[in-house]
Amino acid sequence: MLSFADYRKHDALSLGELMKSKQVTPEELLNTALARAREVNPKINAIVLEHEDIARKQLKDGLPQGPLAGVPYLLKDLGVQLKGTVTTGSLSLYRETVAQADTTFVERCKKAGLVIFGKTHSPELGLSPSSESRMFGATRNPWNLEHIAGGSSGGAAAAVAAGIIPTAHATDGGGSIRIPASCCGLFGLKPTRARTPMGPKRGEGWGGASVGHVVSRSVRDSAALLDATHGPAPGDPYPAPPPARTFLDETKMAPGRLRIALWTKPAIPADVHPDALAAVHDAAKLCESLGHIVEEAAPSINGMDTMAAQGVVINANVAFTVDEAAEALGRKARAEDVERATWFRVENARKTDSSAYARAMNTLHALGRTVATFMENYDVILQPTCAAPPLKVGVLDMGRTDLGEMFKDMISFIPYTGIYNLTGQPSTNIPLHWNAAGVPIGTMFTARYGDEATLFRLAAQLEQARPWKDKYAPL
Repeated sequence: MLSFADYRKHDALSLGELMKSKQVTPEELLNTALARAREVNPKINAIVLEHEDIARKQLKDGLPQGPLAGVPYLLKDLGVQLKGTVTTGSLSLYRETVAQADTTFVERCKKAGLVIFGKTHSPELGLSPSSESRMFGATRNPWNLEHIAGGSSGGAAAAVAAGIIPTAHATDGGGSIRIPASCCGLFGLKPTRARTPMGPKRGEGWGGASVGHVVSRSVRDSAALLDATHGPAPGDPYPAPPPARTFLDETKMAPGRLRIALWTKPAIPADVHPDALAAVHDAAKLCESLGHIVEEAAPSINGMDTMAAQGVVINANVAFTVDEAAEALGRKARAEDVERATWFRVENARKTDSSAYARAMNTLHALGRTVATFMENYDVILQPTCAAPPLKVGVLDMGRTDLGEMFKDMISFIPYTGIYNLTGQPSTNIPLHWNAAGVPIGTMFTARYGDEATLFRLAAQLEQARPWKDKYAPL
C-alpha cells in the first residue's frame, strides 16, 4: 500500500499518472484513503456516510480510461444522489430516503472513474457557513480543531485538508465552496451559473444561485474535474456559455496583463478583521509584482436590499424542500423536524406574499447587470473571501437559542461571497496567506460571467509564484 507520506504529496492528476504507469493500483489508493479517514475522521468529523462497498464494487466492475480513473473521491451529503444510498443534507426527514438513480453530476463522476467511498458533512440543507448539525455534530478544522472548517462544504474541505483525498465534491449557493476553502487553505472555484448540471430532478438551485464543483489542493485538479463534469444535460433550463478549450488547458496558459479591481469594503456592513485585510492587500501586491494592474474600485450596490432579496429566494426554496420531504412521508412538516434556523426560514416563507419572489428575482437580476457593467472595465475583482479567520465551533450552530445573534455572526463572517452566486459569475478562493496563528486566510478572485478561463490562468500563475502544495494542516 502506498504510504500516506507519499500519497499526500500527490494531487488527483498525479495519482492518475502513477496508476497509468503501474506504480500503484486503484485498490492501493482506496486503501490508503480509507486508512487515513479512519485515523483522522474521529477528530474532524468530515465523513458522515461511508460507502466502501460501492467503491469496492466500482473497482471490481472495472474503471473507465481517463486521467482521473481510480482516484478516491467523496461526495457532499447534499445536492446529489448516489444510487442505492441515502443523501440526507443533515435533514432528518431524508434519513431513510434511498436514491433510485444517480444524479447527472454523479453519473459524470463515475464516467471519469472517480472511486466514491463516502459522503461529507454539510449543515442542514447547506444553510450555514459552518458544517455543524444536530444530526452529525460539528466538523472541525484540521488546522485548529477548536475552529470551524467552514460551510456548507466544510466536510469536503476538512477531508481534503486532512489529506484523506486530494479533491472532493462541493456545492456553492452563497459561498459554500469558497468559504470552507478559505478556512482550510484550499483552492475552491465556484463555477458560472449552470456550468455543471443539477438534474435530472432539478433544473436549478436557489433560483440559479447554487452550483456544484469541488474543493482541491491544486488548481489543475479543479480544472480537470470541471472538464469531467461540465456541460448542460437534456432538458436543463439554460446553459452556461461554452468554454473555448478545456479548462485544464487554460491552467497552462499565461493570463496576460489583467486589470484587477481591489474591493475591500463589503456591500453588506461588516467589520473586516485585520488578518483578512492583510491577506487581500498581500494578494494585491503579489498580483502587481506579476505585472497586473490593481486599483481600488467597487460597483455601487445596496447590500441590504440584495441580502433581503436573497433571503426571500432561499426561504422559499427551503420551505419547498422541507414540505416536499415531509409529504413523501405522508405528513406535514413540523418545527421539531428541522434545526431552529431552518424552521425560521420556513415560517418566513409562509408569511411572505407570493409576488415577493418575483420582486426579489428582479432585484437580483438588476444586481447582475450592475456588476456586469462595472466589469466592462475590469477582468477580475479581488476581495477577502471571509471577513475574519475561521470562527470557533458553536458560534454558527443553527440550533443556537438566540437566532438573531447567530444570523448577525453569520452575516459578519461572510459579507462577500454571496453576491456572485446571485450574479452567476465564476469566483474562487485562492490560499495565499496564513496568519500568525498558522490558520489559512483566503482571498477571493471573481471574473466575468462565463469566464472561468481567466480565473484558472491567474490561479495557476499565483500557485506557481507562491506554492501552497507543501503546506499541510498539523493534524
